[in-house]
Amino acid sequence: MTLVAEPKTATRAPHPLRAEAVRGFAPLAGAAVLLTLGVLLAGSSARWQGGWAETVAEVHNALLITVPLAAAAGCWQGGRERRRRTAELWGTVVRAPLVRFLVSALPVALWVAVGHLVAVGLALLATWPCSRGGRPHLALLPGDTVALAAAAVAGHVVGRVVPTRLAAPLLAMAGYVGLGVCARSGSGIPLDPAFPVVGSELPVCWQPWATAVWTGGLALTAALAYAARRRVTAVLPLAAAVSAGALLVQTGEGLWHPDPLARRQVCDTTTTPAICVNARYAGVLPQVRDALSGVTDKLEGVRNLPVRWADRDGGPHADEARLPGLTPLGWYLVRGRLTDPEQYAWEAVVMLSARGDCPPEQLTDRVLAADDAVEAYLAPSPVRTKDEADARGGAARRAELRERSTTRARLAGMDARERREWLSAYFAARSGCDAKGVPSL
Repeated sequence: MTLVAEPKTATRAPHPLRAEAVRGFAPLAGAAVLLTLGVLLAGSSARWQGGWAETVAEVHNALLITVPLAAAAGCWQGGRERRRRTAELWGTVVRAPLVRFLVSALPVALWVAVGHLVAVGLALLATWPCSRGGRPHLALLPGDTVALAAAAVAGHVVGRVVPTRLAAPLLAMAGYVGLGVCARSGSGIPLDPAFPVVGSELPVCWQPWATAVWTGGLALTAALAYAARRRVTAVLPLAAAVSAGALLVQTGEGLWHPDPLARRQVCDTTTTPAICVNARYAGVLPQVRDALSGVTDKLEGVRNLPVRWADRDGGPHADEARLPGLTPLGWYLVRGRLTDPEQYAWEAVVMLSARGDCPPEQLTDRVLAADDAVEAYLAPSPVRTKDEADARGGAARRAELRERSTTRARLAGMDARERREWLSAYFAARSGCDAKGVPSL
């Protein structure tokens, strides 16, 4: 019996692009972007976790760090053949220079973009259980992702051209300083991919795509000018980048518009005054109502009050009192929870009794004493109470505190009907800037 050996099947070599993407430096570059964003976001989580718009804005503002990092990663990859002393060897292969460039540059750009997208996804997942209203805003995501990939490609060109190992860190520092100067000075903001944004503003629908064409066009121009056989082809992406940049500059401040949801109020009209919060944080309304429940219970039956507490941009209307702001996140509102309801209630009372545009001469000693008594009765400040308990001073200071305590005790000691009448007269004088109409204590 004769054994016949089976012919060996030839194994196909993996594509060079796949080998670079899986085994080379590119995955490390993506991991570096992901880790950097993770550290930055974890350190500032109180400032964004719980707000959809704040989350995306925080990731975008981190481009000040991640764009120079992506450029440095691309630059390090671009200088790889020089460090290995294989540049001349690669020059002898049949593959075109542009193809060799793309095989080396694209994996880094792709992995940097993937690291950014994974970080955005994880940040949105962290915000989801803490969100109290609104919806995710992902309009900035295309422009940010393309800007990071473009920085990696442009950095790759720098790494090929500049013959030093220090090119990558120097490029990162130069990029950070340049972006920081642009952001602080306000110059060139429409063209700055890392310009700072706030959560209450949204870009127009085409702005991220124009930014992507601007940054991607510049990177592609640099790549073609360096590696293409016909370098005149670099004119096409350059023309696209210049057109997109001109559109961004000409539009200027029109690139942004307020979030329509931020103009709406969500109200609880079962209390007096009513309590209205910004619709972006509608889910916080029960917490605000509970924090102010002690105040609204004491104001039951009192006349001449403002119609509502309102959380509006630009200030309250004539018949409203300003509600202490829930933003910026990280002060009163952290991860969807009010951090200090007692202090919040005191500030709401201060704004309820505020006299707005009344002239300073209206703030007589009697008015100030009445204001202090009302604040202490409706919602005493824990901070002020502690400060007064620990206060040390001379006889004048002690006499002032005794007089203030006596005035507060008079208001608190009134019967319910008398106190309602007194408070009604007090708020009537407040709304009319009538210092003489403030009842005495």
